[in-house]
Amino acid sequence: MQDDINNQEENEFDNQYSESQETITKVTGMYKEWFLDYASYVILERAVPAIADGFKPVQRRIMQSMKDLDDGRYNKVANLVGHCMQYHPHGDASISDAMVQIGQKELLIDMQGNWGNILTGDRAAAARYIEARLSKFALEVVFNPKTTDWQASYDGRRKEPIHLPVKFPMLLAQGGEGIAVGLSTKILPHNFNELIDTSIKILKGRSFSIYPDFLTGGVVDVTNYNDGARGGKVRVRAKISQLDKKTLVINEIPFGTTTTSLIDSILKANDKGKIKIKRIEDNTARNVEILIHLSSGISPDKTIDALYAFTNCGMSLSPLCCVIQDHKPVFVGVSDILKISTNNTLNLLKSELEIQLGELQEKWHFASLERIFIENRIYRDIEEEKTWEGVISAIDKGLKPHITHLKRDVTEEDIVRLTEIKIKRISKFDIDKAKQLIESLEDEIAVVRNHLDNLIEFAIDYFKRLKEKYGKDKPRLTEIRTFDDIEATKVVMRNEKLYVNRAEGFVGTSLKKDEFVADCADIDDVIVFRKDGTMMVSKVAQKTFVGKDIIHIAIFKKGDKRTTYNMMYRDGRSGPSYMKRFNVTSVTRDRAYNLTAGNKGSTVWYLSANPNGEAETVAVELKPLAGLKKVKWDVDFSDLMIKGRSSKGNLITKYSVKKIEFKTAGTSTLKPRKIWFDDSVQRLNVEGRGELLGEFTAEDQLLVATQSGKIKTITPALTTHFDNDMVVLEKWVPNKPISAIYYEGEKERYFVKRFVVDQPNKEELFISDHPKTKLQIVVTDYRPKVEIIFSKRSLDAMQLSLEDFIAVKGIKALGNQLTDNKVKLVNRLEPLPHTPVEEVEVLEDTVEDGENDQTTLF
Repeated sequence: MQDDINNQEENEFDNQYSESQETITKVTGMYKEWFLDYASYVILERAVPAIADGFKPVQRRIMQSMKDLDDGRYNKVANLVGHCMQYHPHGDASISDAMVQIGQKELLIDMQGNWGNILTGDRAAAARYIEARLSKFALEVVFNPKTTDWQASYDGRRKEPIHLPVKFPMLLAQGGEGIAVGLSTKILPHNFNELIDTSIKILKGRSFSIYPDFLTGGVVDVTNYNDGARGGKVRVRAKISQLDKKTLVINEIPFGTTTTSLIDSILKANDKGKIKIKRIEDNTARNVEILIHLSSGISPDKTIDALYAFTNCGMSLSPLCCVIQDHKPVFVGVSDILKISTNNTLNLLKSELEIQLGELQEKWHFASLERIFIENRIYRDIEEEKTWEGVISAIDKGLKPHITHLKRDVTEEDIVRLTEIKIKRISKFDIDKAKQLIESLEDEIAVVRNHLDNLIEFAIDYFKRLKEKYGKDKPRLTEIRTFDDIEATKVVMRNEKLYVNRAEGFVGTSLKKDEFVADCADIDDVIVFRKDGTMMVSKVAQKTFVGKDIIHIAIFKKGDKRTTYNMMYRDGRSGPSYMKRFNVTSVTRDRAYNLTAGNKGSTVWYLSANPNGEAETVAVELKPLAGLKKVKWDVDFSDLMIKGRSSKGNLITKYSVKKIEFKTAGTSTLKPRKIWFDDSVQRLNVEGRGELLGEFTAEDQLLVATQSGKIKTITPALTTHFDNDMVVLEKWVPNKPISAIYYEGEKERYFVKRFVVDQPNKEELFISDHPKTKLQIVVTDYRPKVEIIFSKRSLDAMQLSLEDFIAVKGIKALGNQLTDNKVKLVNRLEPLPHTPVEEVEVLEDTVEDGENDQTTLF
């Protein structure tokens, strides 16, 4: 019995196995088909916007749902989300989140309630608490059922638009990003008015350029925007200003960040020692206000650069314009998107005009038929007819003598409409009013035809109307500026201490029992010279072996052409001695460079590092030797030229050296450094960009004056940040007078004053702090001359020599009254001739760049 059961089970298994073998599908083929279907669905139906209307499917369905429920009043977002689920085959969360994102762009949705905050990153309230309706702009440019192509919704119960007939470059106005399978898209938002202006340029056939604009404001560098295509990059920065010497304020944040994420990045950089702040205060409400309080002795300028280098105050964005076109993902640039959108708007306007023309022609046609039907009493011809066919035939026969002027043939449908005219309308028919109606329709038809004949001009006027109607409160929020490159090693906060064990050859931050070298940061490099004449550059670490017998160690500055090394060495164990001067500008990390002639047993007699090319004098003493007449003499390094580090150098002596001693310090052998001011980035530089300010030595300073009436002298540090209202920036000449004309708010009169800056490095106010006081002009000519133009036309313009008008007084002096008449403009004229006193040339030179340079002698 048991055997029978077992045999039966085996037979059943064999049958099932044979059946399963017939239906086996290879997994590889299944995966290939399913994955491609899934990828196509995600790309086309979820993540990537369509170029035709600028919407992703969920956004398009949201807009259509809001249109379905639109009655001019606000709807609960929860209600809108529920209605949208009739179109969208996904959960309510994705719809709600997408609607909030559309609303926060402040273009298509009028919002009521807590919709979150793009500045702080706060989320919107629950969908049941907030309300929305379509904006007037959306109602005007997004919808038109007559020009919309429809398709069945996912369940076939409703019709949804394939694309909305958007008559505006919506995709570029809102921006968009998404991650699909195998590709992503990131389209940056652009300014509303600039898009309209550029669309008009496209219609006129002019060249154009278009750049991003963000609701968060900030500053953007679009040098490498690359039209928003693949491979492009934009740099965005927060707007940081100096409130006072110990406080920085952030008023605008970069796109893609929030005040929360920005503050977190600042605190993280502070914890890592990249920057040093005392505390941070977030006062953001409607507008961004983040106060950064600095510790004493911390440079605000350097901290600003460090914030850009090490926090989210400075970020890079990589745009990638991927859109759906003809049911395929394509990569294009923003210029192409704007051209396609503008042409699409042109075609939609043409379609609307053609539909409008057809409707007007139909109205004119039936109005003409109605007039013929009633005016010629054709309705009486059907009184004797007993069949419907007879009625139609009678009316058709009665119309024929009167319809030669019509634009198309009369159809049976037209005749049926005539039979539907009520007796009351026939009895009250007014021929004059009928004529006026037909004439007005003819006028409207002529206007529409004129628009079609001049379609480009019509589209341009359409865009201009949009700008005038909706663009008044949409100025550019993000300032376009070229950024300077910030070297992280120059602005990092040096919160570590570097130590060295010269004998054993170790350097690092953990050798706290050994010799202290300098303050450093973990991104710094350290340069080491050894007794055998080898040099090495390594990254700062806790403990690194660099070789024994270290004679010089310092923080290495890449590209430093001013630090000059003076060196004397013996070639080999008993060879001659040489001397050389060289710079070290670039090296490969952890590679040993031989600075001697390369023979074994070479040794360094003397080495000094000079931050500004100083050339000292040293005493050379030889070992006593029979026949030597001179065993000691002085050597001046200024007699040597600065060459490459691999040069052999000049011969000192062929005999054995007993010792070399430092004797006297020397002056710089380098010329005073030329400094330029680049207005595009508002920074000083030594690369020749912008306006040349002059040649600067260690004692020279810059004179800075602002429109707010503040003046000061500063050391020309390359890290200096300048105020936006700066009106004077030049090399300061201590005895050179400064002249100013200003309106004194308290006395309500104009004054002239001349003064000199007698307190260098101190910022002073040279006009009163009255709220109505206003600076008219400030000039730094020795003998300035100005032209004063009055607001009253009856008063002639006056030319004035300020030197003759007032003598040089103190900076706090009120000055001499100029006039009590209202001044319209003060123009600077060619100054009177002046012969400056010749100044004694100063040879020493150094220009601060935010670092403390030190010279080490051995």
